[in-house]
Amino acid sequence: MAGGTAALIMAPFVIRHGFAQSSAVNIGVIQPLSGANAQFGINCRNGIEFVADAINAAGGIKALAGAKINLVVSDATSNPSTAATVAEQMITQNELTAVLGAFVSSLTLAVSEVTARADIPFLTESFADEITGRGLESVFKVTAKASVLGRAQVNYTVAITEAAGSKIEKIAIMYEDTAYGVAQSRGLRRAAKDTNIEVVMDEPYPLGITDAKPLIDKLQASGAQAAFPLSYFNDSLFIVRAMRQRRITIPVIGGAAGYIIPDFEKGLGEFAEDVLSISPTNYDLAPALTDPFRKRFGSFMVHEAIESAVTLDVLVQAIERAKSAKPKAIIEALHDARFEGGWTKAMPGGAIQFDQTGLNTLSVPIMVQWRKRELVTVWPKDIAKASPVWHSQ
Repeated sequence: MAGGTAALIMAPFVIRHGFAQSSAVNIGVIQPLSGANAQFGINCRNGIEFVADAINAAGGIKALAGAKINLVVSDATSNPSTAATVAEQMITQNELTAVLGAFVSSLTLAVSEVTARADIPFLTESFADEITGRGLESVFKVTAKASVLGRAQVNYTVAITEAAGSKIEKIAIMYEDTAYGVAQSRGLRRAAKDTNIEVVMDEPYPLGITDAKPLIDKLQASGAQAAFPLSYFNDSLFIVRAMRQRRITIPVIGGAAGYIIPDFEKGLGEFAEDVLSISPTNYDLAPALTDPFRKRFGSFMVHEAIESAVTLDVLVQAIERAKSAKPKAIIEALHDARFEGGWTKAMPGGAIQFDQTGLNTLSVPIMVQWRKRELVTVWPKDIAKASPVWHSQ
């Protein structure tokens, strides 16, 4: 692990590295480091390690006499029941101040039940609406709800088409039948209804498809003017590649996840050009923070790495304010304050503030677009780095 800040737990074996318990604050990191969603988990871990290394190099946590951050990193795999078991092992075997994770909403829901029972603060970048609002006072989410992202996905598209002198009347929704896909599709439907857009295809599918033909057949027959797929990485490649190979050239507006990582462009090449996607943030909003990440890891800082960096930054700010590494003191500090500066500047809201359910009330979705192998912020206008390209059908 980079910088010597991490311990790694891979059940059933436990390996510990890093700082001695007396001089460190142990922070658990549970991410899918293997399985279908490993790339996202690795990106999240990289973002957290990047911030931990910087804080440790700058003298550690000042309110705790320079205590260093010791990351206890665990592989949730891509299975919710495994994630819950790993979380229990992590909490049992380590004296933790907090836990960060777990990107995939279904994993986060499972882990949060475990951390809540242990009264340990859990900060997440996952999307599903159900993560907050369950009465779990120790759960905190830095991103907007999936349904809010879904609404913005449609509303921003309407605004972009109007700015291009066009109009959209019929759309297709394709979503994986997971917590993330189901929740975000609700927002798509509600926004479509509110804007008098007809949903001519509304199709769930199982995570991990190997053939997109059934979906694309329905899409082609639907008469949709734009496609709104909600999927993780492998499925996103299958869907977009199958569309373009069938000469279906309608705009694609992705639901974040698999549509806004470097491997999406690498996997699709020219088919990725001009694909739009909703996102909680983008690297070009805060280049002073994200450029060093690109230099270290070799590609732009993806949204989940940024949000994961934010979870650690906000946690450390809470520790500084509480002047304590005790979980209950941290929970109180997280509920009690507005967090500004540092990595919060990389979020469109410019700060983080949690309501009583643990939801960040300042999160503002953005629209990004693939342009010449880079992901560019194109909406809303006041923070856009370029004008969106819209291909009317």
